[in-house]
Amino acid sequence: MINHLNIQSLISDERCYDQVRQLRWPEKVHCPHCESEHIIRRGKDEAQVHRQRYKCKGRHKRFDDLTETVFAGHHQPLKTWMLCLYFMGLDLFTSQIAQELNINKDDAQQMTLQLCEGIVKKTSREVIG
Repeated sequence: MINHLNIQSLISDERCYDQVRQLRWPEKVHCPHCESEHIIRRGKDEAQVHRQRYKCKGRHKRFDDLTETVFAGHHQPLKTWMLCLYFMGLDLFTSQIAQELNINKDDAQQMTLQLCEGIVKKTSREVIG
């Protein structure tokens, strides 16, 4: 019998959130709504224990590590999104990505579409800005 390696067990949620914070805020965390650096930490998310919550002192808005990112508001864990992005870089078909991540093919299709759209928006802002 051949044992299959579950790639999702090789990466941790904590490392994924650390990486998102590092890429998103290389200098200092700032509010995605007003760009203020006057923020306070407001604990962790109950469902995703490595997801940091914040509150802007200026506008009193709440946000977290994923607010206003392509990863926000979805039911798949962040590490699933990261692996999906990795597999896209390997040029796998959506059906292969779904199989590797053990998710529904429609979910994989939606995720790859959203990731592509997010990359295009980011690239367009960099070219324009």
